[in-house]
Amino acid sequence: MAFETIRRGREKLIAFLQRAPDLILDDTAAQGFVSEADYDALDKLLDPKEKIRKLLVKVQIKGEQTCHQFLEGIRSLFPDLPPDLWPPGSACSYLKQGDCGLTKVSVNSGPGDPEVDVVKVKDELSAKDSKDKELENVSDEQEPGQKAMETEIFDEGVKSFLMKLGLHKRCRKLTMGEILEINSESLTTVAPQTLEDLPWHFLRKLMALSGTARNTGLIHQNEEESNEEIDMDDEGFFLRGMDSEVSVNPLDVLCAVLFCSDSFLQQEIFLKMSMCQFALPLILPPPKRTFMLWALRDIVRKWRPHCLVEQRGFREDSLVRTSMPTISFVRMGRSGLSKSRLLNEVLSSPQQHHDFFIHRDMECGSALREISDGLVEISWYFPGGRENSDLFPEPVAITNLRGDIESHWLQFSFLTEVSSAVFIITENMSNKQYDLLATLQGSASKYYFILNADGEKLKEILKFLNKLAPLLSMTKSQILVKEKNKNTAEFVKRFRSTIRNIVNSPQKVISIEEMAKVSQELGIQTDEDTKVCQNGTLHANEIIEEIEDVVGYKKEMLKLQGDLWRNLAKVEKELCRMKRQADTPTEDYRAQLRGKLIALRSQQNQCDLTNGITKFINGIQQLHPVEKCYFLKWLKFNLDSAARANLTKLREEYKELYHNAGNNLQQLAQLDELISTSSLGAEHFMRELGQFYEAEYMMVKEGKITEKDRQFVHLPGVAADLMLEGFPMELIDGDASNIPLQWISDVLAALHAKLGGKSRMKVLTVLGVQSTGKSTLLNTMFGLQFAVSSGRCTRGAFMTLLRVSENFQKELSCNFILVIDTEGLKAPELAKLEDSYEHDNELATLVIGLSDITLVNLAMENATEMKDILQIVVHAFLRMEETGHKPNCQFVHQNVGDVSAHDQNMRDRKCLLEQLNDMTRAAARMEKQFKEVSFSDIMDYNPEKHNWYIPGLWHGVPPMAPVNMGYSEGVSDLKRSLFEFMRTCSQNRPTSKDIPQFVEWVRSLWNAVKHENFIFSFRNSLVADAYNQLSAKYSEWEWDFQKEMHLWVSKADTTIQNQSLEDIESRALDKLRLEADQKLCNGQQKILQCIQNYFESDRESLHLIEKYREDFIRSAKGLREQLKSYCINKCQQAILIRKGQSKIDSLQARYVKTMEGKINKLLEECKRKKCKLNFFELNGEFEKMWKESLLELPSSNLTRREIYADVHLQLRKDLEVRGGLANQLFQKLPCFSACPSHPFIVKDYHLEKSFLRTLKGLLFKDYMQELEEYAKSLICICENYVKEKVSTKRDYDETYCRELLRLINEQLRGKDFQKLHSTIRFEVDLKYSILGEAADAFQKMHIKFFEANSPHRCLEKLKPQYLSTFKDLYYEKDACQKRAKDFCDLCLKPALVAHLYKRLGIEIVDDLLSSGQSLQYGSRSFFQFTVQKTLLEEEKFEDYVEYINRYEKFVKSWIQAHLLDHYRQRERLAILEQKILSTVMKKAKEVLERYENETGPLSEFLEHFCQEMSEELVISKDGLDVILFNNTVNAGSLSAEIQPYIPMVIEDILSENFKMSVEVILSNLLFKPQDEIFKRVFGCGKQCPFCKVPCEAGGSRHQEHFASVHRPEGLGRYRNYETNVLVYSLCSSSVNSKGLFFNVDTAGKYHPYKQYRQYYPDWRIQPDASITASDYWKFVFKKFNQQFAKEYHALPADLPEDWERLTKQQALESIQETFNMK
Repeated sequence: MAFETIRRGREKLIAFLQRAPDLILDDTAAQGFVSEADYDALDKLLDPKEKIRKLLVKVQIKGEQTCHQFLEGIRSLFPDLPPDLWPPGSACSYLKQGDCGLTKVSVNSGPGDPEVDVVKVKDELSAKDSKDKELENVSDEQEPGQKAMETEIFDEGVKSFLMKLGLHKRCRKLTMGEILEINSESLTTVAPQTLEDLPWHFLRKLMALSGTARNTGLIHQNEEESNEEIDMDDEGFFLRGMDSEVSVNPLDVLCAVLFCSDSFLQQEIFLKMSMCQFALPLILPPPKRTFMLWALRDIVRKWRPHCLVEQRGFREDSLVRTSMPTISFVRMGRSGLSKSRLLNEVLSSPQQHHDFFIHRDMECGSALREISDGLVEISWYFPGGRENSDLFPEPVAITNLRGDIESHWLQFSFLTEVSSAVFIITENMSNKQYDLLATLQGSASKYYFILNADGEKLKEILKFLNKLAPLLSMTKSQILVKEKNKNTAEFVKRFRSTIRNIVNSPQKVISIEEMAKVSQELGIQTDEDTKVCQNGTLHANEIIEEIEDVVGYKKEMLKLQGDLWRNLAKVEKELCRMKRQADTPTEDYRAQLRGKLIALRSQQNQCDLTNGITKFINGIQQLHPVEKCYFLKWLKFNLDSAARANLTKLREEYKELYHNAGNNLQQLAQLDELISTSSLGAEHFMRELGQFYEAEYMMVKEGKITEKDRQFVHLPGVAADLMLEGFPMELIDGDASNIPLQWISDVLAALHAKLGGKSRMKVLTVLGVQSTGKSTLLNTMFGLQFAVSSGRCTRGAFMTLLRVSENFQKELSCNFILVIDTEGLKAPELAKLEDSYEHDNELATLVIGLSDITLVNLAMENATEMKDILQIVVHAFLRMEETGHKPNCQFVHQNVGDVSAHDQNMRDRKCLLEQLNDMTRAAARMEKQFKEVSFSDIMDYNPEKHNWYIPGLWHGVPPMAPVNMGYSEGVSDLKRSLFEFMRTCSQNRPTSKDIPQFVEWVRSLWNAVKHENFIFSFRNSLVADAYNQLSAKYSEWEWDFQKEMHLWVSKADTTIQNQSLEDIESRALDKLRLEADQKLCNGQQKILQCIQNYFESDRESLHLIEKYREDFIRSAKGLREQLKSYCINKCQQAILIRKGQSKIDSLQARYVKTMEGKINKLLEECKRKKCKLNFFELNGEFEKMWKESLLELPSSNLTRREIYADVHLQLRKDLEVRGGLANQLFQKLPCFSACPSHPFIVKDYHLEKSFLRTLKGLLFKDYMQELEEYAKSLICICENYVKEKVSTKRDYDETYCRELLRLINEQLRGKDFQKLHSTIRFEVDLKYSILGEAADAFQKMHIKFFEANSPHRCLEKLKPQYLSTFKDLYYEKDACQKRAKDFCDLCLKPALVAHLYKRLGIEIVDDLLSSGQSLQYGSRSFFQFTVQKTLLEEEKFEDYVEYINRYEKFVKSWIQAHLLDHYRQRERLAILEQKILSTVMKKAKEVLERYENETGPLSEFLEHFCQEMSEELVISKDGLDVILFNNTVNAGSLSAEIQPYIPMVIEDILSENFKMSVEVILSNLLFKPQDEIFKRVFGCGKQCPFCKVPCEAGGSRHQEHFASVHRPEGLGRYRNYETNVLVYSLCSSSVNSKGLFFNVDTAGKYHPYKQYRQYYPDWRIQPDASITASDYWKFVFKKFNQQFAKEYHALPADLPEDWERLTKQQALESIQETFNMK
């Protein structure tokens, strides 16, 4: 390195350079190595030595590249610079300059002693290359991750060419990661327009397997069509542009790309070129001159030599290990015959020409080669076993040296060493050339000459050849003359015959690995000589050396797989499917399975790390990243090689046994099993690590080992690193058909952490029949490395990450593309298994569920298999529709080559869509969905846009067929379309799932798949979370709507109370109805708009809950109807009350008027008396007058009614229609009275006798219990209705009783009640009990109203004010201030209190929902979590019983207690009260202030005040009469006097309320906040028919009930009817078992749990999301088993052992996981 050169030679360099410091400083500054400020500072230094020393420091600080350029500049300034101070890389010019002690030899000049000179050349080049190799190794050690470009040793020609292509700008080598990165160019097909575009164009095309990858022609922008008129007579027209053409030879571009690529990209380039049947570089040209052994290692070829034609066998091997004859072609001197074109003709079949080698007649092939002279290329011919058409019977390698052998003697020497025959093409021969060829004497290779000459030239050449013949053992047949008058076809035929003779005769065969050794002996380095590659090899070989038998090795070294892993997978699935349960109780069976699972994991955990696994861990953990990549690659090559050898041997044995052993099916089956398990790859080692990790994780979870004792906690991070480096990670284990869920989750979590949380991704998967080219399709589309020829097809599913470039991430709305490759469906090796169809269904469901885009790969030649795979795909998509996930589907029809395929297949697409629709309907029936559904309903599919017709992969017949251009172009079009689709989707829905969400999808989908009945078993925390968020939002919108309508009702009620009877009679209700309708319509539209905006927002996971949108829309519409009914009822009630009140007001007004007349008369009498009455006398006179006047007042026309009789009459009328028996029973019952009634008790005679006889003992108790619960529920509903009416403090109305009976009848006619087989006596007794209680309450209500509204009592209330006014008038005092206070006390304060109690309930709800504790009321799931967590903390059995059995009562009590607790600090409530009062009083003050200066009459002022406050306050008319009584004060004065009292009034109200308890205040509120909150969290109130868990569905009009987790059924009173022992099975487990149930609903008949929806169609009971999901209720049951048994009059449950080990902490963790509250 230049930096090290300066550091080591600092003193020597300073001494050398101080002779011209100013010159050096000026040159350094001119090149920009130092800044202007540094230049000035250095220029001022006088000491030359100091100046140079500081300059060197400045240069070194700039880095390696600056150091190198600095030394280059010094060397150009001072030619006598000592060689040890030359910049690194100058060693490549030693040979030409003859420095450093090397013998100066020009390879181009004719040698005096050729043999000696050649040896010298070999030695010198070997020394040079050795030096290069050392330098390269130094670079590798400095930067093992990626070799820096600036450390490469290139001559000026290479540097210049790299600069031309723009590759000189790179400081790092190109990597696979860069090439595979998704960027905006993935959407375009722009041809290269500049030279800098060429390398990228070549790589993109090559990765897409395009046959045009080597085209280097440029498309200039000025070549676009122009409408400009052309002057054909212009002399310069035909010359224009001819000299401006820029062209680059494709070989130069290839070499430049290889120079700038790292080893792994080179390997991929070679693999793609091999598939395209392009000739591959074997030795790179100078200055690299590297033998490309590593780059060739990944290529595997299949062929059928003619010796295996009869057995129909074939061979498959790595190209570098296959020995075959090698025939080389070289050129001596210039030649008009194109060597490469001739080779293409020879290797191409007569039916199909292919350009293996680039030649001068190809596009840009005639361009001058700038850096590729000296390149050795290699191609192969492999026979296909067709004797008539194969060109050669055995494989043969063809090498081609670019350039003249004189200029590249070293490469030529190499070819002479490795070739069976060397063909030398020449047009002339000189003495010098003769001397060179003569040095080949003794060579083992045969030499053939192809002479492209005639006449004298030919004769001269033949003379030299005659002299050479004895030296090179040549015969006449080894000379081929290309005669000018003979056509090329004849010459090619003869030429091919010559090669065939060479191949058929005994020849030296050599492999590429053996060639590499020869190259090393000649001093040509190989690309495997680097230290990192050797380290990787060393570690891989340590593993490979131990493998003799693959199957045996797997059993010995990979112990956790095989039967152990397969058994684990079976137990896991059985835990979900319960197929082998037989008669074992469900939870016992689950406990047994869980025990087996733990035992198997324990067995795994006890296994020690085997030698092979230890070495593998060391390889992936301890090696440097690049060494690790080499290690894994070496491991892959060697394992694949071992697997191929093993498979070949097994196939031979199978074939022999099949033909010789007859029908020995057992032996054949054993061999078949061996063949299917004989594959071995890195994925098996990774799988083993995953199993070690899973086993250890479970042991930690079970408490068998501690967290600190874990050994494998770091492994997910190691696996995540591998994914980042591009290695596929196994998602589904194809051998066990299982997912190591914890391992995958933690690997992906580690990956998410390493990405800094930036892991949004789109997921693309491929599905198709086995061996239809799915992996090849993905590899071609994205340049991936999914295995396509490792001796077996893909098993399971593998995922690979593709990075999206930063400037493209916004467009695609993701950071990565995750590509998932899957095993083929309808695999023959799985077809014989019973569950092969289910296996395919599981795989399809899982990968489609994970994907955003699914490619369905269809091979058109097999219609039956196509139909089968479509059925599988339809099932999977149908299942996804239930989850809310609707992936896009693209059908790829392969092997369709016709250009008119798309149009021709229009009818086929129509038929396909019809087929898909039919399959969808059939699948819906199979999945127990009974709705009309079509294919487009369940997936994003457009028949015109989402069908792709792609030709077959090969253009011709393998093994010599190149990739079909149509295939490459078709795949490229598909790729562009996919990215365009992603971009469009990201604009419409700009969210992509990130890794944690992907993990959750894997977890939930796999759990659902394991349960088989996917539709009713899918659960996903992402869906639950999204649903809960929507529910919480909907609750907010719902409350906003409700609050607005409650406030409107409050205003309407106030307005009605302030209206006169005339106003009310004149269609007041119609006006209010219209106003309410308008408000309701606006409110509904607002909610619907909120729902729409919510679903159109960029929130995550919204598509998952799309199917619930209609539920919430229905709920919004239902809410409107509910609020409409509420508003109209309240208005009607208010009008009725106002009408009734008006009669009382009229009566009271007459009484008041009479009394005021009496007071006025007394006042006049007292004033006429001569003597002034004192205070006591005045009081006496007033009291006397008051008593006399009360006696004189007419009696009130208000009469007390007998409510008991009215209710009794109403009940009798109701029962008359129920028949004679009902009447008879009713006649026997006493009339209602004030005597205390007895609570209703269910008796035996309340059940039908005929039905009783069919019931078993315990079932009878259940029926009685059910009937009793039903009666209690109905009684509770009626009690609430009565309480609501009584709370109005109004008079009784007979409609109350009729409405109550309507409620009862509605409930009794319901289907839930009809199934109970009750008698008519039950109805009579129940109605009698309910109406009796109601009659008592209504009677008391009426009496209170009668007493409160007695005119005499009202006058008594006003007496103090009248007395005070009487005194003031008598003494003629100024009573303005007193009247103002009376106004506040009599009118304003009562009105404010009433207003406060109307509004306070609404404000309490608003306050509670906006407080920090609002989360628990946000949705029903949040509420359930809060309640269950609190119950667990307190552990009170009574609370659990109340919660389970009397859920409604419990919730109401809970909310009441929470309200009391929340407002225990009375200041909180006082703030709300202050807010309400301040708002209304602000308006009142504004009204009063407007009248301060008014002098009008007081009555007019008070009338206006009441009118303006009519929407807020109901001012007492009696109070106003007192204020107006003989009041001569003007409006302004009273208004001014009232205002100072207002704060005091508010203070009085707040003070009085503060003294009251919260309970009293809540009871006084007209709008009960506890009832409103109850409605929010109680929901529909339905409970699971088995375990009584409440429904958590949001909205009020949902169509299905569900709960996050279910309970043991015994908690819901279920017991064994024979033993009376509480049942502990969970209904979420039972519905997946073969168990039976019977209860009241089944009328005592047994029914399968799996078909529970026949009785409960509106319930969806989902299986537990995990084994631990129900631990909470298991713990509760365990804790209170005895108490529950006593409470339910049953025997305690015999719980499974593992329930006894559950802890409180585990119970808490289970609900945290269930409700996603971690």
